[in-house]
Amino acid sequence: MIERYTRPEMGRIWTLENKYRRWLDVEIAVCEVLAEEGRVPAQDLKEIKNRAGFDVKRIDEIEQTTHHDVIAFLTSVAEHVGPASRFIHQGLTSSDVLDTANALLLTEAADLLLADLDRLLEVLKAKAFEWKDLVMIGRSHGIHAEPTTFGIKFALWFAEMTRNRDRLAHARESVRVGKISGAVGTFANIEPRVEEKVCKKLGLMPAPVSTQVIQRDRYAEFFATVAIVGCTVEKIALEIRHLQRTEVREAEEFFREGQKGSSAMPHKRNPIASENLSGLARVLRGNALAAMENVALWHERDISHSSVERIICPDSTILLDYMLNRLTRVLENLVVYPENMRKNLDLTGGLFYSQQVMLALTGRGISREEAYRLVQRNAMKVWNQGGTLQERLREDAEVMALLPAGIMDGLFDLKHHLQHVDTIYQRVFGSHESSS
Repeated sequence: MIERYTRPEMGRIWTLENKYRRWLDVEIAVCEVLAEEGRVPAQDLKEIKNRAGFDVKRIDEIEQTTHHDVIAFLTSVAEHVGPASRFIHQGLTSSDVLDTANALLLTEAADLLLADLDRLLEVLKAKAFEWKDLVMIGRSHGIHAEPTTFGIKFALWFAEMTRNRDRLAHARESVRVGKISGAVGTFANIEPRVEEKVCKKLGLMPAPVSTQVIQRDRYAEFFATVAIVGCTVEKIALEIRHLQRTEVREAEEFFREGQKGSSAMPHKRNPIASENLSGLARVLRGNALAAMENVALWHERDISHSSVERIICPDSTILLDYMLNRLTRVLENLVVYPENMRKNLDLTGGLFYSQQVMLALTGRGISREEAYRLVQRNAMKVWNQGGTLQERLREDAEVMALLPAGIMDGLFDLKHHLQHVDTIYQRVFGSHESSS
């Protein structure tokens, strides 16, 4: 299931092959800078660059003895390079390589997620304009409130996902940071200028100060942002789940020919994709909490964070990639039922006009409290006995004494609720914007 909606590029980022490739990129970049400074002979640098490589199976084999993945990696590289390998990892500690390479991996993953968001935003915008004028009842506490449009829901989701994109772009910059500063970050055996040059070669920023590791508040921000994006995915999915309920059925996930909804009940059409997304958002939030737990480490470093990140780095980015692509597919193929929206809009006999009537009464000189009492009295009759709000109000002599028929007629007009839709769209999408 995950593979169906996850781009292969995201999975490849987190393969052992690619991880070790990024480790090697860091090691070679350091050798290049040291060669520029005259500390690695040109011929040895040439040997390193021409022959540097590794074997994943060999690394695993060596690690069975060393119980240290970076040492196993370096041993495998040395077997490929030969004598010139003595210049590799000069003045570095393992986390110089791990954390700088992780910055490359997380940045690469963030770029794919930003592209996912761009595609989702295109769909949200298109749907917002497609359904801009489709009137439906708005709900608070799950109860009918006042009319809105289906397009406004998409406009709201578009605005929120735009904020999420900004957050993710900022979080990408927070983790786009490398360190080449040695065992406790003091540059005891390598100079700060080397770090600066290496990071520039790799497209990273040097950490202004570090211990043995890049500080994990940066990771906490990144994975918290990933979780927030997941929260918005769940927000949209939850709305679809509610709208697909049999009693509502204003919109539903596309049901393909041959698809089955239940092993026991042949009639079932369930919002399985949206339920799936709601569940996975919980995993992202859990991983964000794990990232926050990683911020506090002993002194200059311990490795309690390492085991956590081996899970959450690939899992959270792969999951969000999957979630964004699956949600995009759901929204592209969403089935909408305007006739049910109209039926549900009329379900309460116009009770959603109650605020307009109350305000009109206050305009006729009575207190808000008295106006509320008069409208609520008639609204409760509609709830309990049926009919429409307008009919009940016309039967109330006290109300009609304040609101002549001419005024009353003008209060029950849907256009009142839709008069500022264009303004909302201009705020969200800008002037003269359309779905084209």
